[in-house]
Amino acid sequence: MSDLILGIETSCDDTSVALVDRSGHAAAIKTVSQFEIHEAFGGVYPELASRAHLEAILPTIQEVMTAASVTPDDLTAIGVTRGPGLIGSLLVGLSTAEALSMGWGVPAYGVNHLRGHIRSVELESGKTEFPAVIMLVSGGHTLIAELKDPWSYRLLGSTRDDSVGESYDKVARMLGLGMPGGPAIDRAAQAGTPVLRLPRPMKNDAYEFSFSGLKSSVARHIEKHPDVSIEDMSASFVAACMDVLTAKADRALTECKPRSLVIVGGVAASRQLREAMGEVAGRHGVELCLPPMKWATDNAAMIAMATWDYVERGVQPELIPKPNLSLETP
Repeated sequence: MSDLILGIETSCDDTSVALVDRSGHAAAIKTVSQFEIHEAFGGVYPELASRAHLEAILPTIQEVMTAASVTPDDLTAIGVTRGPGLIGSLLVGLSTAEALSMGWGVPAYGVNHLRGHIRSVELESGKTEFPAVIMLVSGGHTLIAELKDPWSYRLLGSTRDDSVGESYDKVARMLGLGMPGGPAIDRAAQAGTPVLRLPRPMKNDAYEFSFSGLKSSVARHIEKHPDVSIEDMSASFVAACMDVLTAKADRALTECKPRSLVIVGGVAASRQLREAMGEVAGRHGVELCLPPMKWATDNAAMIAMATWDYVERGVQPELIPKPNLSLETP
């Protein structure tokens, strides 16, 4: 076996390693969750995250290489997340990749995590037709951009405060649904009815997003009505988020007239979002591109897939952590 990229993803709280070929087939992947470590804190504790990465990363790499019967000679490159993310977590992945690169004689590429999400739609699935409109919705990011090709991006707008995924997590904690918040909110919403009137912040304001007001409205309602139905509150919150996200997507499709609508990021695993964006894409007659469910959340396969773009374009960013790396930066 040859022509594989070893992907390493340690931007936040999961240690993920994968081997991916150019077609998007994952020869092997393993993701080590830190859920039990951070559950008591109600969110990710950065110092504990980096320590857990240190313990897991080398055994995970060895396990993935062994599972696929791969040696360093079979690798085209190593791709590792350099940002955005938590500085300590990023450093673990980057230093490991640099050491392996030197020891194995394999080039290492520092990959933009956001570009990894964008390329996740091509893991074991169809190709994106360009030009495209991309909406990235995750725990750390909410943005919408126009893509002329896999390398050219024009940012249309992003969130001014909380990301939609972060809001999901915070509302889940308010309702006592625990971590991870996104799947818990979605499950509760499916059993409820969106009867509560919640704000749709910036729904009609171009491409900027804001979710802090919606989150605060939920908190105030729970404080005034502590016996509120968890299911109905979840359904009402999800409905408000969907209204905002679909309005932005609809506006971008009208303006940009792309061939594809690409929805990626952890929130792309939401059944409600997939259905809502399917309706938007259908109205505009464009292809809806979604990552398979297992590739929607952070994973090393998407980092490896994005690395192929760097390799083919001859771009090799330094292995330096960039916690606030933007979409426009390679």
